[in-house]
Amino acid sequence: MTFRTRREALRTILAGDHCIHPGSVYDAISIRIAEDLGFALGMFGGSAASLAILGDPDIALITLTELAEQMRRMSRAAALPVLVDADHGYGNAMNVRRTVQELEAAGAAGLTIEDTLLPQAFGVDKPQLISLAEGVGKVKAALDGRGDPSLVILGRTGAVSITSLDDAIARAKAYEACGVDGLFFTGITARDQLDAIAAATSLPIVLGGAPESMSDLDYLAARRVRVALQGHAPIAAATLAVHETLKALREGVSPKQLKGLPPSDLTARVMRESDVKQRLRAFLGLAP
Repeated sequence: MTFRTRREALRTILAGDHCIHPGSVYDAISIRIAEDLGFALGMFGGSAASLAILGDPDIALITLTELAEQMRRMSRAAALPVLVDADHGYGNAMNVRRTVQELEAAGAAGLTIEDTLLPQAFGVDKPQLISLAEGVGKVKAALDGRGDPSLVILGRTGAVSITSLDDAIARAKAYEACGVDGLFFTGITARDQLDAIAAATSLPIVLGGAPESMSDLDYLAARRVRVALQGHAPIAAATLAVHETLKALREGVSPKQLKGLPPSDLTARVMRESDVKQRLRAFLGLAP
């Protein structure tokens, strides 16, 4: 599947009338599993990227090069469309433009550019936003950096929980006027907030999380929410599994007595073993 086909698949989701949950992916194994399980979209979150690549919390330590390279590995491993959390674009508007170019080349189906002030300012313990004017400049630069018109670019804001609902709406309307393909919101905690945002805007909406009271997909779809994230449980579960396995081995448990190991057929599917064997026969003349 070509990169454009993946991007068009994401555009179809955004243009539809249903809301879906994406699969949280962060490496070649997780994206293949998500694809095999039938997820229509993968989400490569910033926190998952930071943990998978650096083992660090999500405090803007990861670099664009590291993020793009990990996306490139996933694009090679599977054809699942992936929406990438590109944070603040790794600098000013000019850096945002390059961020778009690099992630496009790495095979991302879409990406988000947010208006959070990153990295965190000295002496300030609460999240801050850049100005609306700077946010608009970043969005314009992102759109200018796009080479493939099918690449999805979402304007993202966390203003609902950082400043106010009114500010979130003003920023969303400004990003919409720039020509983004959709709007990504974090920090929404109540239905009246989403209702107000949906009434004031017209683009597809992606939610970066919401309380259980807003988990009804039909309700979300009626407010133009097309993608609703569910956090990044897969990497958390993988972390626990590795910890428990190594702990058991360290305590003297025999490898044959370990619990929670995958069956051999699952590992074979994840490795695409049958495809590899076919290529070995075709290209190296090896017997089956």
